[in-house]
Amino acid sequence: MNEFHLFDTSITDVALPERLNSPFNYTPHPLAVAAAEQVKRHVASIRRLNDELEQGKMLGVLVVTTSDGQCGFLAAYSGSLQQPHIARPYFVPPVFDLLVTEGYFKREEGEISKINAEISAIENGSQLATARVAVDQTINDAQAAIARYKQVMAAAKARRDALRNGGSTDVEVLARESQYQKAELRRLRKAWDEKIEAAKQKVEAIKAQIEELKSCRRRRSEALQRWIFTQFSMLNACGQRRNLLEIFADTPQRVPPAGAGECAAPRLLQFAFMHGLKPMAIAEFWFGRSQSGLVRHDGQFYTACRGKCLPILSFMLQGIDMEIDPPHTAIGGCDVAHVIYEDQWIIAVDKPAGMPTVPGRNCGQSLLEWLTKSYPQLSGPVVVHRLDMDTSGVVIFARDKDTHKQLQAMFARHEVHKRYIAILDGLISTEQGIIDLPLCPDYEHRPMQMVDYKNGYQAITRYEVVKRYPQQCKTMVYFYPLTGRTHQLRLHAAHHAGLDTPIVGDRLYGNHSDGARLCLHAEMIAFNHPCSGRYIELHAPLPPDFGRT
Repeated sequence: MNEFHLFDTSITDVALPERLNSPFNYTPHPLAVAAAEQVKRHVASIRRLNDELEQGKMLGVLVVTTSDGQCGFLAAYSGSLQQPHIARPYFVPPVFDLLVTEGYFKREEGEISKINAEISAIENGSQLATARVAVDQTINDAQAAIARYKQVMAAAKARRDALRNGGSTDVEVLARESQYQKAELRRLRKAWDEKIEAAKQKVEAIKAQIEELKSCRRRRSEALQRWIFTQFSMLNACGQRRNLLEIFADTPQRVPPAGAGECAAPRLLQFAFMHGLKPMAIAEFWFGRSQSGLVRHDGQFYTACRGKCLPILSFMLQGIDMEIDPPHTAIGGCDVAHVIYEDQWIIAVDKPAGMPTVPGRNCGQSLLEWLTKSYPQLSGPVVVHRLDMDTSGVVIFARDKDTHKQLQAMFARHEVHKRYIAILDGLISTEQGIIDLPLCPDYEHRPMQMVDYKNGYQAITRYEVVKRYPQQCKTMVYFYPLTGRTHQLRLHAAHHAGLDTPIVGDRLYGNHSDGARLCLHAEMIAFNHPCSGRYIELHAPLPPDFGRT
């Protein structure tokens, strides 16, 4: 079995895990880390493979044991390669190979390609261009003819006016001439309208031909996609099989997204189940450059995507003795917050890192729950804004709904000013600046966000350098968010079009392997009090575990 690899370093002192980790929330097992390093060395030894993967690809490893107790691992890549043969037989094959020569997919893809070529030929051909020119020319000719006739009418009117002023007695003749010319103008306009409409009909006939081809392409593409989903026959640990249409039938979207079944994790498990291998540890890591809009770091481990893989892996892992997802706690987590300001309308709290602002699944006590217990006499504090669970600092709560409504309106009008302190995992050369990168959710990898210039929402951050730490290769900065998008500061820091320097301890967009907490702290918030009208400036001191630089 060429896809099964023994470790090329000694693993005798590494204990096998008792249960398979969850692909959606895990710390990579030492054996998975060793397997990933071995995969990197293999890729580096094949130049063409290395060059292609360097463009950016998610790879995966699955530590397995054979029926006789031998420990090794499998490797896989997500998606497709331009030269898939250079990855075989080291990487496990796809669950279903779309590119089998003379297969249904290739034949149908060829037919769809022919339709694309036909559409392109018509859209860019001379017939459509000539028809469109004919429309424009007919419109121009109509305007010119009508303008000339209006000149004739104007001259005739001037002549009639002169005759009337000269005392002409042929009043009825002059009136009939005027009426005739007006009727003739209407007939002229109608005739040209008919010519223009005839010219437009030729264009519309060609466009209808294009639309019919596009409709045919859409029908064939949808049918091909449904056929593909039926060919992905996923196997689980119990020996049961379901295709992707069956797996996604009970999900909210009901239809699998494009690319479902082609990620590394399903490929690895499918191969293991088919060959009687026992999964022990699974991990996925990024190889190469980050792709446009995303923040992915070479060598960093990531969880499986939820959009495509959650339904698939939930089925495939049935019958496996799994670890329960560990609580999602931040480094330096704490169950105690501190009130830094209160009056009859608002309460401001210094939230510790590791405490979610509002209740969440498997996240421990939230700041809202802590505040409710601390102020049992309140009818209920109302959340005005939030901080990420891993972020510390000032959070404001309204004591009543009217104050909440006023504060939210102030946030919407950008009348609330905030300052964050962050420590970046690197040295930046600029002293200050503005980052303007539109953001939207990365739906396949929630809760991550991504930069999207077409569909993203405007997100603007001002920053200035506070201090540099050359020996530690770190930079302390102030962030002033001018908008309030989810993960705005974290993504603006990490993205290559932003500062290209992630925040220390960022488990989503940076490298948190050093065990540091997220070094992002909401240090100051200022606003005119919505009820008293006086200026309020609230500060939360840096926590003792912040940075330690």
